[in-house]
Amino acid sequence: MTVTESPSGSLWSTENRATTVGMLLLITIAAFEHLGVSTAMPRMLAELDGGHLYAWPFTSFLAASVVATVLSGRVCDRVGPGPVLMVGPTVFLAGLIVAGTADDMVGLLVGRVLQGLGLGTEVAAIYVLVALVYAEKYRPAAFGMLAAAWVIPSIVGPTAAGIATERVGWRWVFLGLAPLAVLGVILLVPALRALPKPTRPATPGRRGLPLAAVAAAVGITAVTWAAQHPSFGTLWLGLGGLAVLIPALRTLLPAGTLTARAGLPRTVLARGMLAGAFFGVEAFLPLTLTAVHGYSPAMAGLPLTLGALGWSGASHWQGRRPDIARATLIRWGFAILAVGLASTSFIAPAWGPSWLASVLWVVTGAGVGMAFPAISVLALEQTSERERGFTSSALQVADMVFSAVCVGFGGVLLVSLATAAAPTAAVIPLNLVMAGVAALGFVLYSRGGNGRWAVSRDGGAESRSTLVER
Repeated sequence: MTVTESPSGSLWSTENRATTVGMLLLITIAAFEHLGVSTAMPRMLAELDGGHLYAWPFTSFLAASVVATVLSGRVCDRVGPGPVLMVGPTVFLAGLIVAGTADDMVGLLVGRVLQGLGLGTEVAAIYVLVALVYAEKYRPAAFGMLAAAWVIPSIVGPTAAGIATERVGWRWVFLGLAPLAVLGVILLVPALRALPKPTRPATPGRRGLPLAAVAAAVGITAVTWAAQHPSFGTLWLGLGGLAVLIPALRTLLPAGTLTARAGLPRTVLARGMLAGAFFGVEAFLPLTLTAVHGYSPAMAGLPLTLGALGWSGASHWQGRRPDIARATLIRWGFAILAVGLASTSFIAPAWGPSWLASVLWVVTGAGVGMAFPAISVLALEQTSERERGFTSSALQVADMVFSAVCVGFGGVLLVSLATAAAPTAAVIPLNLVMAGVAALGFVLYSRGGNGRWAVSRDGGAESRSTLVER
């Protein structure tokens, strides 16, 4: 989408204040919902007689998010983020109401699908909105702010959801957020109406995106299910999911992403590697603390809360340092992540210092928090205006797919080398392999070719040439 004006103003300038608050509110609501559902899930499944379907409320949400993210990016490139940001939160709101009033598992799953569709739609559009509304020098702070929106939900979300579940019922984990979702949409309306109009028709969209999105959703569902139900039987299901995923990713991600081609493809790959390595280890950290060191569930979740604080703090810090090259921040983030993940292996044995988990996860979270917003900024700089939606969706898809694959890999190790009651033999190699993934990311971003790109048209195809490293 080509626009007639350049964005201007800071995050909290008069013309942008309502937009900033609206985006912040929508992300905060999504974070509360994500963290709260995990806390309330055992109670809601017990009441709905759905214990045998424990994984499906999560899996259905993730699969729907992938499809919505891809389609949202495509629509944003054609008509802009305005209509998308009106529809996405509305669908998410409908999902909250449907899930909060569900009388059986079918209703709950329908609500979770609607929530996934709504959240996937709005997140991709918010990335595009950042590029349209804020001047370039304020974008690092904008993405840092979006990461910081997870701070309060990470601290109080699980506890608040637990209290709500005990005192007034699990339904209010969904219904209590509905008024805030409405307010977020209202705050964004003025900014969406003021968005500049396209000056020319959008170029033809990439072929096969809807079909590839559905294929990716099927593949992620298979991989996620295999990870959550580790056995030799589901191992084949996971491998089949990968076989469907890989061709779909060739359509959903920039060409050359899976081979680390310099420029935008390598930046999108970095997002996936960063998310996969971090969440691949985090998924098994509470298990290590409870099964090996005897922690209670509440205490085992404490390092994750501290990691979220480290993530948010580093995101805020990078937003205040626009003088540092984004590629440099990505390298630092990968280096910190690699060291942190490798060091987590010392916690896995029974003789290991369990208290070290909290320290390491603060540091590890800070490494990811430093690199994540930098990747978003750099990706937008490497993208033409008419493909910002595609790039935004590609970042989200890489995030979800690599996370699912790495968690699935952990599940395979758990069933092959250890058990949930004694996971040490699986956790140590998992931590070391994920540290290797982070180290590989550092190596890739220590090479040249990750700078800002000029975009031109040549015979109907894009050509990009490196200008400067930011």
